[in-house]
Amino acid sequence: QVQLVESGGGAVQAGESLRLSCAASGRPLNAYSWGWFRQTPGKEREFVAAISDRDSLTRYADSVKGRFAVSRDNTKNTAYLQMNSLESGDTAKYYCSADLNYRTYVRGDTYRVQYWGQGTQVTVAS
Repeated sequence: QVQLVESGGGAVQAGESLRLSCAASGRPLNAYSWGWFRQTPGKEREFVAAISDRDSLTRYADSVKGRFAVSRDNTKNTAYLQMNSLESGDTAKYYCSADLNYRTYVRGDTYRVQYWGQGTQVTVAS
């Protein structure tokens, strides 16, 4: 059974940076794509970024392009989300995920995502 555990969330001021990590256990995820989502109370889970398995293709939501960067380290079975120039609108609970098919993230098929973490809270004060 795959488990994903996020870390690195916290409370920061606008303009500051955070780096989220998502460590996987249970099996190597070299063949999986990773995705990051976020959610605020009363709203649907929103796609943030994804990285593919083979070529490390990346994809970002328009709202975070140029500020966030997704990466992976297969030797550590871990994915990262570097978040720079944080804004109050980035306040949310952030979830990492993994899926065998990168197109799941390209198509926005959130309901098809295979594995989810429990989330980590990011709060940005303006």
